Amino acid sequence: MAGLLRGVARTAVVAGTATAVSNNVSRRQAKRFTEKDQQAYAQQQQAYQQQQVSQQQSYQQDVDFDEQLAQLAKLGQLRDQGILTQQEFEAKKRQILGV
Repeated sequence: MAGLLRGVARTAVVAGTATAVSNNVSRRQAKRFTEKDQQAYAQQQQAYQQQQVSQQQSYQQDVDFDEQLAQLAKLGQLRDQGILTQQEFEAKKRQILGV
């Protein structure tokens, strides 16, 4: 009977230890997966923000180009009307285009 009791006690200790180890492994794995998910989310957020900035810059360039065209058209009209000389027109054109 004492041998049986000892065997049951040993089995209980082994099972308890196995459960504790298993729980620790599960917690560590869950922590790693959570960290990986957080890193992936952060990378996605950064990529999204970069995309937004790129789109805003592209839009701003389009607006600037349209504005430059309008200014050049107005300058052309002033030159055609004789208000600006060709040299003044060229100088202002270079200024607008940043050349």
